[in-house]
Amino acid sequence: MHPMLTIGVRAARAAGQIIMRGFSELDRVQVDTKGLNDFVSNIDKEAEAAIVQQIRKSYPDHSIVGEEGGESKGSNSDYLWIVDPLDGTNNFVNGVPHFAVSIALQVKGKTEVAIVYDPVREELFSAVRGQGAKLNDFRIRANNPADLSQSLVATGFPFKARQHTETYMKLFAETFASCIDIRRAGSAALDLSYVAAGRVDAFFEIGLKPWDIAAGDLIVREAGGTVTELSGGHNYLISGNIIAGGPKATIQLVKKFRPHLSESLKK
Repeated sequence: MHPMLTIGVRAARAAGQIIMRGFSELDRVQVDTKGLNDFVSNIDKEAEAAIVQQIRKSYPDHSIVGEEGGESKGSNSDYLWIVDPLDGTNNFVNGVPHFAVSIALQVKGKTEVAIVYDPVREELFSAVRGQGAKLNDFRIRANNPADLSQSLVATGFPFKARQHTETYMKLFAETFASCIDIRRAGSAALDLSYVAAGRVDAFFEIGLKPWDIAAGDLIVREAGGTVTELSGGHNYLISGNIIAGGPKATIQLVKKFRPHLSESLKK
């Protein structure tokens, strides 16, 4: 196993233990508001601290950027860990058992290692660039249905970017009219991992952050899937506007979405 994958998995499992202890005692979880429709719990913070501690023990000179703690720069700027300690906080605090730890490692700007860990189901999705994607110890491949009419599509509502609601509803309607059905589960990291595992055929969302996407992006691509912006570009880690899926489904969604995109979403 790639040594940095080993450390990432160890960190993800340490965070998962904290999350599941908190999930068993939700009445003790403290929740604060970070912004409009944006919440953080003490468990998010404790899980991120556990991840940082595990990484720092082995790689004290690496940089880390976390959803809760921001960027902690190390002396070696070539290595950057991108961490979401609890993707799906709204699910977690409401007792919905669907959330994940997301950890990615970029080396000189390229994502090399990715882990998405679902502590409820004890499912560990992982990828190393050029070596394929796995669910626990088994190889996974994204589906590639010939047409959207054969596709189950996942999505996430832009609850932190409500200025895009009108455009999003057009994209939703266009997709719903073309596919088998749509799922909205509440964790982008798991949505991307489910694309990689063939559980859903495509996924799209507006207004995500790098820590939501970075790990799932590599896992999808190493599973044979395609990841683009809504417009078909490749700047999704910055824009946060993403389509992922089998190559054919992704191309079809880009074509269907382009006429409906606002100017800000075309960039």
